[in-house]
Amino acid sequence: QVQLVESGGGLVQAGGSLRLSCVASGRTFSGDVMGWFRQAPGKEREFVAAVGWSGSTTYYAGSVKGRFTISRDNAKNTVFLQMNSLKPEDTAVYYCAARTPNYSVYRSYQYWGQGTQVTVSS
Repeated sequence: QVQLVESGGGLVQAGGSLRLSCVASGRTFSGDVMGWFRQAPGKEREFVAAVGWSGSTTYYAGSVKGRFTISRDNAKNTVFLQMNSLKPEDTAVYYCAARTPNYSVYRSYQYWGQGTQVTVSS
């Protein structure tokens, strides 16, 4: 059974940092794009960042570019999201996703984690 398990969420003050992790089990994703999405209450799930299979190619939403960094460790089947300079508008449930032909379209991802809550206080 394939599982993606996120961790690292929590409550942080504006300007602070958090590092999210997503560990995959049940199959390897070393050849697949992996991504992070987020969903705030009452809003649609939105693309945050994605990383290519080797880790050398990355993509970011404009709202997080320069503040967030996505990376991966294929040996550990893990993807990370380093979030710096957090803002209250970053508050959301953050989801890890894997395997897609279109990195920014959430419906195109085959596998999803359960999500981890990130709350940024002002």
